[in-house]
Amino acid sequence: MEVETYRTLALLGLPEAHRLGPALRRIEAELPRLMDKMQTSDGLETNRALLDRLTALAAELETGAAESLFRFGATRAYDELVRLRLEAIGERPIPGLSSWSAFLARRLAPAIRTCISTEERQANLSSKLARAADLLRTRVEIEVQNQNRDLLHTMNERGRVQLRLQQTVEGLSVAAISYYVASLAHLVLEGAHGAGVHVDPALGTAVVVPFALVGVAWVVRCIRRSHGDVHS
Repeated sequence: MEVETYRTLALLGLPEAHRLGPALRRIEAELPRLMDKMQTSDGLETNRALLDRLTALAAELETGAAESLFRFGATRAYDELVRLRLEAIGERPIPGLSSWSAFLARRLAPAIRTCISTEERQANLSSKLARAADLLRTRVEIEVQNQNRDLLHTMNERGRVQLRLQQTVEGLSVAAISYYVASLAHLVLEGAHGAGVHVDPALGTAVVVPFALVGVAWVVRCIRRSHGDVHS
C-alpha cells in the first residue's frame, strides 16, 4: 500500500510537465530567432525592443518554474521513497516471471524522466535567456553611453559658440561705450573751447579715447568675473 501510494503521488508531477511542455517548446523555438536578430540589430530602439522581449520570455519561464518547483521536488522525493520500499521488500527474481520492481520501473520511470527533463529544460533556458539578456543589456548601455557622449559634445560646442558670441558682444559693447564716452568728452571739450578755454577738442578727444577704451574694458572684465564667481 505504501509503494502504491508513493507511486501515485510521484506521478502527480507528470500533468505539470505536460502543461509546461508547449510553453517550453515555444520559448526554445523563439530564442534562436531572437539571437539571430541580435546579430543584425542596430539602433537603440530595436535593441530595447529585443531586450523587452527577452525579459518577457524570462519572466514567463521563471513563473512556470516557480509554480512547478514544489511539484517536481515532491516527484523526486516520492520516487526515492518508492525505490526504498522496493528495496526493503527484498524481492527475489523468479525465472519466467516479471518482478514487481521491473513492472513499476516500466510504469514509473518514463514519468519521472519526463519531470526531470522538464526541470532541466527550464534551467537551461533560464541560463540562456539570462546570458542573452546580459549581452543585449550591455549593448544598450554602450549605445546610451555613446548618445550621452554625443550629447555632451554637442553641449560643449554650444558652450564654445555662446562663449564666442559673448566675447563678440563684449567687444562690441566696449567699442560702443568707448565711442559714447569719447563723444561726451568731445562735447565737453567743445563747450570748454567755446567758453574760452585754450584746448583743442579734436586733440583732447584723441587723448581721451585710449583711456576710455582701457577703462571700459576693465569694467566689463570685472563684471564678467563677478558673474562667473556667482555662477560657480
